[in-house]
Amino acid sequence: MTYLLSDPHGEYDLFCRLMDKVKFSGSDRLICCGDMVDKGKHSIRLAKLLFSLGNAVLLSGNHEYEFLKFYWALMRNTDDYDAVLTRLMGYFPDDGALLDWDTVDRFEALPYYYEEEHFLCVHAGAPLDGEGRILPLKDAEPGQLVYDRNFKDPELVPNTKKCVFFGHTPTVNLGLAPCIHPYLRTGARGDHISDYYKVHLDTGTYLTGVLGCFRLEDCEMFHVVAE
Repeated sequence: MTYLLSDPHGEYDLFCRLMDKVKFSGSDRLICCGDMVDKGKHSIRLAKLLFSLGNAVLLSGNHEYEFLKFYWALMRNTDDYDAVLTRLMGYFPDDGALLDWDTVDRFEALPYYYEEEHFLCVHAGAPLDGEGRILPLKDAEPGQLVYDRNFKDPELVPNTKKCVFFGHTPTVNLGLAPCIHPYLRTGARGDHISDYYKVHLDTGTYLTGVLGCFRLEDCEMFHVVAE
């Protein structure tokens, strides 16, 4: 089974509870649409767990991108790599001591989108033409994919046969319930991913204590709530 989520924001325990709930195993696959870090207290612990999974597709969100911009700025002004790593550890005040160069390299290697036959994943948004068609993601600037909030608007219907998975904006910020929100195509039944034109994955974990995931094969949704 394939499970999709976004914006776990350092909530290590809540993420583990969610994986336990769906009985996630080595035969399953996880796709995380970014923002693994910041806000929660276990950013690096969660990131290292996700990086250790051999069956996960991980995307950069704006919070990983901001960290990388900080890292790149440091590297432009020094060749003291030990000092750079120390500064990078300080970027994550709660568990930055766990950061190492391998994890920094893994952050830097994160892609900004993922695409298959029936769906595509971005953190925030994508370039659209005048008729709402998604322009080639390989040509998009990273900043647009991690910052642009165009998919969050409920009235936006992307002109594509693929379902778009995205996060970045907590659903509660739109006046919606703190859960995953799928958008069904007119007349569709809802039991296949092609029945949906987009799925809003950001449950606002750091605000609401809710983390959810969407199962691709049967379009079931699962949520856990912080104790």
